[in-house]
Amino acid sequence: MNKKFHIKKGDMVVVNAGEDKGKQGKVLSVDPTKERAIVEGVNMVKKHTKPSAAHPQGGIIEQEAGIHISNLTLIDPSTGNPTKVGRKVQEDGTIVRYAKKSGEILK
Repeated sequence: MNKKFHIKKGDMVVVNAGEDKGKQGKVLSVDPTKERAIVEGVNMVKKHTKPSAAHPQGGIIEQEAGIHISNLTLIDPSTGNPTKVGRKVQEDGTIVRYAKKSGEILK
């Protein structure tokens, strides 16, 4: 099952609901099966870890947790404002995403 979302890895998004409402960040990863995305600096949780090679001291590490896709809105790269995302077919048959407010094609 191949789901299509309005955001992709590398997009700048703003959180529009929840505890972190209004925060902006870059999408680090998207999990299509759980419909969640990890956004830089948003939904920080504390994880208790045992000592390992990566963290020889162990202890409590703060890291980002997933946030539901529906709570994220893409930021238009040209204007810097939140925008909806549309899809259109170009002349060569490829489908591209575009910002509905400015009409600019997104990478």
